Amino acid sequence: MAHQISIFAENRPGRLERITGILKDAGVNIRAITISTSDGFGVIKLLVDQPDLAYKKLVAEGVSASKQSILALLMDDRPGGLHRITGVLGQRNINIEDAYGFVVQDRKQAVLVLEIEKMPQAAGILSQEGVHVLTDEEIYAL
Repeated sequence: MAHQISIFAENRPGRLERITGILKDAGVNIRAITISTSDGFGVIKLLVDQPDLAYKKLVAEGVSASKQSILALLMDDRPGGLHRITGVLGQRNINIEDAYGFVVQDRKQAVLVLEIEKMPQAAGILSQEGVHVLTDEEIYAL
């Protein structure tokens, strides 16, 4: 199962620079990022090519980080691509807790990253329905 790094951080100038500097110095490549803030604090979610190393280096530098399991899905980059996946999960009463996505260059495909309840069950159902659940190696090599 693939992993992302989640970081709880105060929303102030220089915070993201510090985090990205730690990862740069460790040779970790950021594949995708999302930031959500509320009341001066935020959660930064990073999809990186070396999540174990990223987590270790961030924590060693005093950053409040966690490593979370995710599902990364390859989907068609066209109208209805996301609807197909939400339909499969919704019809089986599986909740999507958080999501973000990005388009893969030079392809007509996108990657959808999901935090989801019932992770192993969801992965199996999606695979049975013909959705490509990316392996760790596939997602980190993007």
